[in-house]
Amino acid sequence: FQKTEAPRPPGAKDLHAYPWDKSSLKSMPVDLQQLEKLDAYALKVNVTNSVEELVKALLKQARTDLEKVRAIWMWICHHIEYDVVGYHNKSQLSSKPRDVLQMGKSICEGYAELFEHMCSLAGIQCKKLSGHAKGHGYKTGQTFTGDSDHAWNAVYLEGRWHLLDSTWGSGSVDDSFTKFTYRYNEFYFLTHPALFINNHFPDNSNWQLLKPTLTLKEFENNMLHNSNFYTLGLLAARPDTPIIQTVNGKASVSVDCRSGTLFMFKLKGTDEHGLMTLKRHGMELDIYPQQTGRHKLEIFAKPSKAEAADDVYKCVLEYVVECESVDKAMRFPKELHQPVGPSWFSERQGFLRPSHSQPILHTNDGRCSLTFTLSKDISVLTSLHTDGSSSLSEDMGRRHVLQIHRRNQIELKVHLPHAGNFVLKIYSKKKSDPGNYDYIFNYLIRCLNTEVKWPAFPQSYSKWLQDYEILEPLSGLLPANRNVQFKLKMHGVAKVLVQAENTYPLTQNKGCWEGTCNTSGCREVFVMVHENANHSFYSHVLKYEVETQ
Repeated sequence: FQKTEAPRPPGAKDLHAYPWDKSSLKSMPVDLQQLEKLDAYALKVNVTNSVEELVKALLKQARTDLEKVRAIWMWICHHIEYDVVGYHNKSQLSSKPRDVLQMGKSICEGYAELFEHMCSLAGIQCKKLSGHAKGHGYKTGQTFTGDSDHAWNAVYLEGRWHLLDSTWGSGSVDDSFTKFTYRYNEFYFLTHPALFINNHFPDNSNWQLLKPTLTLKEFENNMLHNSNFYTLGLLAARPDTPIIQTVNGKASVSVDCRSGTLFMFKLKGTDEHGLMTLKRHGMELDIYPQQTGRHKLEIFAKPSKAEAADDVYKCVLEYVVECESVDKAMRFPKELHQPVGPSWFSERQGFLRPSHSQPILHTNDGRCSLTFTLSKDISVLTSLHTDGSSSLSEDMGRRHVLQIHRRNQIELKVHLPHAGNFVLKIYSKKKSDPGNYDYIFNYLIRCLNTEVKWPAFPQSYSKWLQDYEILEPLSGLLPANRNVQFKLKMHGVAKVLVQAENTYPLTQNKGCWEGTCNTSGCREVFVMVHENANHSFYSHVLKYEVETQ
């Protein structure tokens, strides 16, 4: 073992700019793939009789100083567990390196001392640092007083000081602080100082390795981004303070990220009281709490291309929303799914160029129309939903939306049965798939006009083809004792009849079948087609109802 010289204090060349420049998560270039062999070797080293023997064994495969530090880091993170019992009874606890090694467990103090001692045996300058951490038991917006509560290390590599925390690199403790779980976390190895300051505040501010340095007050007020936030490629969040006051019952949050990240949120454990939209490089969220008071708001994220099975939603941010007044008008139907509105996700599923890019559609007369270009050969299913006593049956929910296909364009016409908040859900499947439809996305449709009362569209049967179109009548409820004009766009049929009390043939004119029918004396009107002039067989394609007197 070579002797290390006394560590020099941090100076100008160790400093990194604050705030973070969004470049790298680490304070020096580290090629993790190149370290895989070394990592695997270090994990297998099984020497616990003396620290000297352990370091000797670990250094067998390590040439550079970075590799030496890495081997020590890997071994500690996978072999020393956090001592939850000792934490509650510190007087009995030794954090001397030899005792930590023999026990195989310790608290942060012991991790940091063992790390420092092993580095000095390996001839690497290393320093144990102490300070305040936003770790277990941290409450959003709390202040820090009194003695420091956490310990970590600085190591000197390639002419500069770098930071790491092997306690947090090794795993985590459950909420009740009774159980430790090994869960390796790469983030805390040579963390970029502008990110490390997010949850580590050293007693000696020189060890922030930042210019400018932060005050304790700034550290307390800053938003806590946990390691998941950065590991998932997220870049920034607004607001950047953890406590948000609502304005007129509304609070807004947004997150920037590299691309293709899925988000979800929970306000007091549910996602009912918000509108989240996915953006190409992040997400935007408006929250409308339906109760006054302080509410916990959690934001979760996961990569959209879930490579590994453990790609579940991970909590990346936590806010406290302070709500003084409630906006009752922004109470959303239970059926509303987050995110709302179209996004890169619906685009990926084949819905391009939406006519409405916003999550909410406002209609005054109770009607609206949306169009998309379909990039794939898909069948589309739509349904309308609302809450309360006026909720729609599944069948009626489908019949208040009419699909019109023109080549690769689809138009969705919506006629609302009454005023209120509605959810328009859009599903699709490959035409060649026999199976079920997959839910893709939804819109919120709002109508305040209480006069609105549109009947459903006519009911269609399987012989009504996707590219047929009803020009008139669009209403599925026809007036009684009237002559009603029919105009239908259909191809590939030999004859079209409208059957009421009597039967009325339609005539073909420029690709449309037209004619009138009289509704007196009947409750239902059917449109029927002859697919082949030689057949006497008719198929039903549409069904209308007639108003009762």
